[in-house]
Amino acid sequence: MTRVIKIGGRPQQDAALAVTLARDWARSRLNGGLVVVHGGGAEISELQATLGGASKFVDGRRATTQRDIGVVRMALSGSANKRLASTLVDHGVDAVGLSGEDAALIGALPLNPSELGCVGVPKTINVTLLRHLLDAGYLPVISPLSRDLSGTMGAALNVNGDDAAAAIAVALHATELLLVTDVPGIMCDGALVPRLRSDTAAQLIADRTVTGGMRAKVDAGLAAIAGGVPRVRISDVESIADHGRGTVLYATGERS
Repeated sequence: MTRVIKIGGRPQQDAALAVTLARDWARSRLNGGLVVVHGGGAEISELQATLGGASKFVDGRRATTQRDIGVVRMALSGSANKRLASTLVDHGVDAVGLSGEDAALIGALPLNPSELGCVGVPKTINVTLLRHLLDAGYLPVISPLSRDLSGTMGAALNVNGDDAAAAIAVALHATELLLVTDVPGIMCDGALVPRLRSDTAAQLIADRTVTGGMRAKVDAGLAAIAGGVPRVRISDVESIADHGRGTVLYATGERS
């Protein structure tokens, strides 16, 4: 009954997040546990700008140079990760802040070096480490910066948090992957789409109806479904407690 929740950068600023996660962790810790993966794109961009760099995105993924890897470590694995873990500890959660680099928790391969540089896609998950933490009652809080398995781009690759969360959900045979963003779900003409079949979602990506950050979420959701995760949702902070909230992605052929 393990759940994997990915928290985007903006939802991390929601005052209700820590309380909501603490309650969910308390309910889930004796029934498979909870894993949190987080983003922090705005914080990375801000630090890049401070250091004289600039942000570039391709289909919702951040192009990353070798120099940028150090910035991502500082902003994502350092500041964002430890702040979120510390806030959860303040609310009574046994949270453990980790990077995908730690014990090769997430192993990745380069995605498209010519366009994206040091950006990767997750290929391996250290399930043993996660199971040790979950079985002991801890809440892993994971920055998606990952180990470069190819050895061609340096020690680390910048992995999109949605992709990392999907890979972890598949590896743990999670019962749900929840991608938390700053909107109630996938919107169409101002209205929430409550359920979206995987082939329809793929078409929305192909015709560029879904783009940018939401495309990355839908891509990750489709990968999780293909990997056997039975339930994928995209929604906001309220959806952590309200399991009926948001857009549910489901496999083609499954009854709606």
